[in-house]
Parts: sequence; C-alpha cells; structure tokens
Amino acid sequence: MSACVPARADSARTEHVHPPHSPPPGGPRRFRVAGADLSASIAVFLIALPLSLGIALATGAPLQAGLVAAAVGGIVAGRLGGCPLQVSGPAAGLTVVTADLIVRYGWRTTCAITVLAGLAQLGLGCLRVARSALAVSPAIVHGMLAGIGVTIAVAQLHIVLGGTPQSSVPDNLVALPAQLANLRPADVAVSVLTLTLLLLWPRLPGRAGRLLGKLPAALIAVAGATAVAAFAGLRLPKVDLPSWSSHALASLPEGPVLGLIAAVLTTTLVCSVQSLLGAVAVDKLAAARPGLTGRVKRSDLDRELLGQGAANIVSGSLGGLPIAGVAVRSSANVAAGAISRNSTMLHGVLVVIATLLMVPALELIPLASLASLVMAVGLKMVSLNHIRTVTRHREVLVYAVTTCGVVFLGVLEGVALGIAVAVGVALHRLTRTRITHDETEGVHHVHVRGQLTFLAVPRLSRVLHHVPQGADAVVALDGSFMDHAAYETLQDWQRTHTAQGGSVDITGRRPGTRISEPADLDGCRCRPWTPWRNHQCEPPRPTPPQSAPPPGTDRRDDSGANADAATGPRGTNEANGANGANGQLDAPGTGDAPGRTRTADAPSRPSSPNGPSGRELARGISAFQRNTAPLVRGELARLAREGQQPSQLFLTCADSRVVTSMITSSGPGDLFVVRNVGNLVPLPGEESGDDSVAAAIEYAVDVLKVRSITVCGHSGCGAMQALLNAEPGGAQTPLKRWLRHGRPSLERMSGDETSRPRLAGRLPADAAEQLCLANVVQQLEHLRAHDAVSRALRAGDLELHGMYFHVGEAQAYLLSEDAGDGVFELVLETDLTA
Repeated sequence: MSACVPARADSARTEHVHPPHSPPPGGPRRFRVAGADLSASIAVFLIALPLSLGIALATGAPLQAGLVAAAVGGIVAGRLGGCPLQVSGPAAGLTVVTADLIVRYGWRTTCAITVLAGLAQLGLGCLRVARSALAVSPAIVHGMLAGIGVTIAVAQLHIVLGGTPQSSVPDNLVALPAQLANLRPADVAVSVLTLTLLLLWPRLPGRAGRLLGKLPAALIAVAGATAVAAFAGLRLPKVDLPSWSSHALASLPEGPVLGLIAAVLTTTLVCSVQSLLGAVAVDKLAAARPGLTGRVKRSDLDRELLGQGAANIVSGSLGGLPIAGVAVRSSANVAAGAISRNSTMLHGVLVVIATLLMVPALELIPLASLASLVMAVGLKMVSLNHIRTVTRHREVLVYAVTTCGVVFLGVLEGVALGIAVAVGVALHRLTRTRITHDETEGVHHVHVRGQLTFLAVPRLSRVLHHVPQGADAVVALDGSFMDHAAYETLQDWQRTHTAQGGSVDITGRRPGTRISEPADLDGCRCRPWTPWRNHQCEPPRPTPPQSAPPPGTDRRDDSGANADAATGPRGTNEANGANGANGQLDAPGTGDAPGRTRTADAPSRPSSPNGPSGRELARGISAFQRNTAPLVRGELARLAREGQQPSQLFLTCADSRVVTSMITSSGPGDLFVVRNVGNLVPLPGEESGDDSVAAAIEYAVDVLKVRSITVCGHSGCGAMQALLNAEPGGAQTPLKRWLRHGRPSLERMSGDETSRPRLAGRLPADAAEQLCLANVVQQLEHLRAHDAVSRALRAGDLELHGMYFHVGEAQAYLLSEDAGDGVFELVLETDLTA
C-alpha cells in the first residue's frame, strides 16, 4: 500500500443506503464551472501563452515544449496539487537550469531528467517534508531568483539585438560589444516596441485605461509588436512550431551518473522550493481577498509537492519543460476572481486548444518580441523590495553571494554557497557579542549587544569590574538569549555591587527579555501587552513580613528565583530563575526591590495620595523612564532642536481604544493629532464653528505644512450612538451642543441608500456603523470648507484621506481615492510591501 494514501479500515465495508420509500440517489454530479473561474482562466491563459513560448525560447528547447508544460501544469498540477489557486507551468526561475541541461545532455535526456525530478518530488511528498523546504533562508531564495533573472536578461539581450546568446553570463558579457557593433535594426525596433507596450499599457490614464488595463500587458505587447512587424513587412526570425509528428519525447538518460544525479537534484530543488513558496504567497493573497477565505482552503504543501511531481512526470514524458508554480500567473488568477481549481485546469485546456488551432497565428510572432518579454521578466526577478528587506535584516551578504554564485557558477553551486554563508553568518551572530562601557553624569552604562553565551563571559566580567564600587550602574541587554553561565555571572556581580552600596538597573529591549520592576509600586505580575488592557493583571502573591530580606541582599524564594515582578520594555513579565538556565533572558537580581539596589541619596519614586489610579500613573511613568526613555531620548533631543515637522494631521475620536501611534506605526514627530468626541470638524463660521478645531487645522496646514489630513472614525463610537438616540428638546448640555456638528452626518446617512458610504466586501453591521462611515465622509466635506485647506488643495500641496478603524477586528479601512465612490477598502498586509 502506498505510503501517500491513508487507508481506512472500514472502507471496504462502507455501504451507501437510502430509506426504503425514497427514490434512489441521482447519478454522478455534473461538472460545473463558475463564471468567475471561467473569466479567470481566460485571463491566465492570455498571460501564459506568450510567456510559455518565451521561456522555451530562452532555454533553447523546442517552442512546443513550453506549450506542453503550460497545458500539463494547468491540468495535472491544477487537479492534483494542494494549492487550488496556484497556476503551474514553465517558470522563468527554471530557465537557467533547463538551458544548462540542454547544452550538456541534449533535449531528450533533459526530458528524462524532468521525469526523474518528478519522481523525486513524489518521494518527498510521500515523506511529508514539504514544510522543511520552507526553512531555507528567504535571502537565499531571493538571491537565487535574482541570479537567474540576471542570467536570463543578459542572454536574451543578444536575441533582442538580433544575435545568438552564449552558454554563460561571462561569455555573453564578453560577446556583447561585438553584438552591439552588429545589431539588426528590425529586431531592435520590435524589441523596443514590445518593451514600450509592456511598460506603458498598465499606466493608461482615465476610465478607458482602467478598462483596457484588464487585458494582460504581456499579451498586448507581443500582439502589438507582431501586428506592426506583419504590416511593416519586416524580415526577422519568427516562431517556428514544427509538426507534432516530429515532436521529441523523453528517452533514457545518457551521461555520467554523478552529473545526472546532480541535475535531477538541482531540478527537484528549484521546482520544489519555487512551488512551495508560491503556494504560501497564494495563501496570503487569497486570505486578503474579501469573501474568499471561507471558500478556499489553505494549501496542503505535501499534496502540492505530489501534484508538482506528477505534473513533471507527465510533462517530461510528453516532451515538455520542467514545471513549477508561477507567481505572475498565480497572482493574476487570484486577482481575476478565481474561486476554485477549475480556473487553473481550464487555462490548461485553453492552452491545448490554442496549440492545436492557433499555430498559424503563433508563427507570426517575432522571436525578438518574445526575447524582450522574457528579458523584462528576468529583470523583475531582481526585486528592489527584496534587496531592501534583506538589507534591513542584515542578510545582504547571503543574498549577494547567492546571486553571484548563480550568475557565475550555476544554480546548485550558488545555492550551496548561499547556504554555507548563511550558516556562517548565523554562527558569527551567535558568538559575536559587543560589550561597551561608558559614564554619563555619574552613571555607568554597560551595553551588551548580541547574545550572551559562555563565550562572552570573560569580556562581560572584565567590563563589569570596570564599574567602581558604590556607583550607579545601568546594564542594557540588547539581545534575546542568555545562557546559564552568563546569567550566573551577571547575577553574582549585581549581588556584590549592591552589597557594596551601589545601584544596578538591568534593562532590555528585545521581546522576551525579563527585567525587574519596582516592587514598591504595587508588585503586579503582567504580560507585555497588559498596558493596552487597562493593566488588568493577577494580584501579587503576598510576601510574609518575616521573609523580608535584610539590607544589602536580594529577595529570593527557595528555588533561587527572583520574587519580585519583572517588567520588560513593553510591559511586565514574571521573573523565574530557572528560565535563565534554559536560555530565557531572565532578570538577575531585583532591580529596585526594597533590599538595596539604589544608593541612600537616590531620589525615591513618586507616590500619589489618589489611590490605585495614581499609583498606576506613577508606575507607567516609571516604566517609561527606565525602559523607553533611553531608547527615544536621542530622537526626542533632535526634535527638540529642530522643531516638529509632522507630515500628517490626524483627526480622530477621543475614544481610549483608538491608539493612533499603534494603528499607524508612527513615532515622535510623525503625526499632528487632534482628538475630540466623534472626530467632528465643525464648519467655519462664528455661529457654527469651533475655534479649537479650526485653529489646529489652520496651524497644521499654514504653519506646519502637513501634506495630508486624515479623518479617522471607528466602530462602537459613543458619539455616533448618542446622535442616533438623541431626542429633540431637553436641556442643552455641553455634549449636546457639541454633537450638533454631527447632524449633517445623520442627514447623509438618511439619504439615498445607493449613495451611502460602505465597506468593501460586506454591508455595515448596523445603523451605528453606517453612521460612523457617513460621518467620516461628511467631516471631509467640512474640512474642504476651511480656507486654509481649500487653498492647499487648489495648490496641490495637500491630500485628504478618510479612515475607518474596526476596534474588535483590529482592521483599518481607507476611503477609496475615486471621488464619489464612498467605499472603504480594507488595508491589506500585502499593500505595505508594494
């Protein structure tokens, strides 16, 4: 029995019965295709057709091989794969590998290698190791794709210029000057036209541009260049599709055994990694599309590997290129509205039909047009966004080595070099720890950057002993790991230093660090996010009076654990001595526990006679001074010198649940914030206006020169609920007088139902949410009535934005930029990296 198919013990005895007086069950269900899948399959087919021919041209394989791979990838991988919306076929990432195999072993042996790679993928799928393939560093994957992209672009440049590419990047670069001296004007003209259409087609302006932009740019570019070449009568090489009767199929592999094994492993690796990463990316795209999450299941990566293996076996057997999941076609499939795997399968059927019926039209396509299309795809594989990402994560060395290795040595060699460098970088980071010591205003600062392991203990001990006896010291731990040896060293030094009359503050900034919190505030034990949960934490365990430690000692329980509460940079954690030995960055010592961690003349913490809320305020200020102030002091000092220069005016409700800095990921100096009940913008004028809001708008626009103003409403707004429940008459309280500015929003909501603002993908939950949306749109209109805003809008110096924040879902919606649209679009995580 196959290890891939789980057996059921009762499968042979299962009987399908129906009640005796009911009609027998109907026949098999008819195959039905949703309209969304049909339209998506056409869109993907129009993209796949020119790309498949172009990739086959770039590899040096028969052009029919690209069409075979596209059809098999759509039908076989689409039916058997574990990612319903991923489109498989000939991929640009496999171009270099396949071209090298064809040069070394010939086309028939390359097809056999594709079959063997498919069998290897089936074996990996049966072993259920698909998830482990995702452990490869993204820097290696991005570097591999960038190297392949550079190789493709350099090779296709020769065809664009009317020549023939060489077998390697160095050879292509050496031959490039001679090619430039003997370029063919007809090929260059067709290539330039293709690239121009490819670049400008998605950027057509106006309503016509939005309609025409739905046609794939790749299809328009190739079709346009083909039409111009045909009408102009240009004589240049074109697509040549030989008869299917002469199509070359796979044969027994011929060549050195070790070389064939390496070729199979390389093909398997590239196909599998690209397909699995593509499946994960498609999951993210599907999850971000409203209404699709419940209809499409998350990818089964092991089944996807099995489907890709089966597709490669069939493709290689029929004389097709190797197959992998393709990002461009998959994203187009999701964007076109596909809801099931039927769209992928139908696109494969359409490729088969085109292959049989459109041969005369396909043979009109100039090879230079296909080459320029593939060159553009190769250049896009060198993603600036990926480079910024790996730079931010300090992986640029791994990325660069992998890219250069793929370009100059080959895919397998480049990936192997990238893995070796990634391992070396990881070991270097684990063993390299920077420990510095400086003195500022009598306080000695010891800063530890990196992981604290036993290898860093000698340096840590040497630096700590440079701190004079009885001095105030701050030890800043900038890392996420501390082993037992480092923990004991730091704890022993703290105990000795405090016993000699000094004070020690140990702070951390990484998630997971555990820092002691003053026990004289209220000693609560909390999690890092509890400051956003009204500090509702468990009460501290009572400490018997007789267990109070004498001066100069730490307060510890029998296990050696710190008995005081622990607070990290983002809140509080319970310290535990055992965790220090297990690699958690525990806080040695007690910080400001009553034992003795500050000198006698150190100022005491502020206390409040106002009860628990006063102590809570003092605790929050104290936590800021200890943990956050050292991190932001430099930036705040710069802002103090240079003055504020915010880029936005953010006008929102005074509701305590709307935390502007959190939901906009902003920091000091970024936002000029105005908050009031109901995020209202009163109209200008002596009777209806409000000088407080108007003054803030005038100051932000005319003095601070902000570039945008955002009006942000939110779900569950009490002001909007009060507007809905307001009754005429009664005493005119300050709240009622203020809410009169929201009456235009009520009138907007009660207007034509088709013109009411709405959320993309769903209807407003109730009247209160509908009023919140209408209020945002109405307040934007009030903003335009202010002189300062209208002047800046006319000059093009200001933008207005509407935003709705759903508190319960922690989701933000932005008002569509299309004037009069009135639709709040969900802000997606993928939008942030665009």
